[in-house]
Amino acid sequence: MTTPIPLVLQELNEPAAHRRGIRLILLRDDLTHSELPGNKWRKLKYNLLEARAQGHHTLLTFGGAFSNHLAAVAAAGRLYDFRTIGIVRGEPTSPLNPTLTQAAANGMTLRYLARDTYQRKQEPAFQAELLQQTGSAYILPEGGTNELALRGCAELVTELSAQTSFDTLCVACGTGGTLGGFLTALKPQQQAVGIAALKNGGFLQDDIYALATAAGQIITAPWSVQTHYHFGGYARFSPELMTFIQQFQQRHEVLLDPLYTGKLLYGILDLLQQDYFAAGSTVVAVHTGGLQAWAGFRARFERRSAWWPEVA
Repeated sequence: MTTPIPLVLQELNEPAAHRRGIRLILLRDDLTHSELPGNKWRKLKYNLLEARAQGHHTLLTFGGAFSNHLAAVAAAGRLYDFRTIGIVRGEPTSPLNPTLTQAAANGMTLRYLARDTYQRKQEPAFQAELLQQTGSAYILPEGGTNELALRGCAELVTELSAQTSFDTLCVACGTGGTLGGFLTALKPQQQAVGIAALKNGGFLQDDIYALATAAGQIITAPWSVQTHYHFGGYARFSPELMTFIQQFQQRHEVLLDPLYTGKLLYGILDLLQQDYFAAGSTVVAVHTGGLQAWAGFRARFERRSAWWPEVA
């Protein structure tokens, strides 16, 4: 399983970058796979190979009702001939939201867990109970983050380095797997910045170190997780963020999502204003996709905003 297309790099003309001679690049990883965009493809790649090597024909995973990860696993199942089971946090709703509608259309069997029970999803005994109910399956963690996901995400650094030199690599963080993968491949003279998409995201630093250690990797590049750009928490947003996303699209003809990439670029431009990045350096921001979430946001909140993007 190779990366479907070469990386697309887009220069961003932003005054805050030009002021200090900074080259700001948007890495369009959202374009690398039509149905498994960005970090979802990278996280799943080696997990799919491992599932096949172990003789599994079913993938079982976890996520919220608007999860990019559930949508991606369902698509991967259809594309690579796996049966898929999605364990959804919360109670079932009728009709299904757009994310779950598409997951079901891609063949995913949806099962629901009350939120308190869902918190047990990582317990081996609880997973064993699930497998007794569903039959044998390869279990993918929520968000797809594990040691194999790091390996897939690390490949982006190799691909990027083959196309251009850079000093800082920036990405939005939910579970930390994508940033963790980048860190295993960055050189000591480079650095990484994660923008936490959820509230109180400081725990991600410990989680990322633990993941890298479990994968037998040593992190040598400096890095940080910025925790001030979550806009209230995961799947939360504000009129300020929505306005930023709209204006960014108008300036660069690139749509961001309100869960991850909108917060990422908002944070990067704010850090540029604070002179966080070295003058004359090259900063790369990774667009990890997630645009499927717009359909769900439109269904939930369209009365709260006069602007909603058109998403194919």
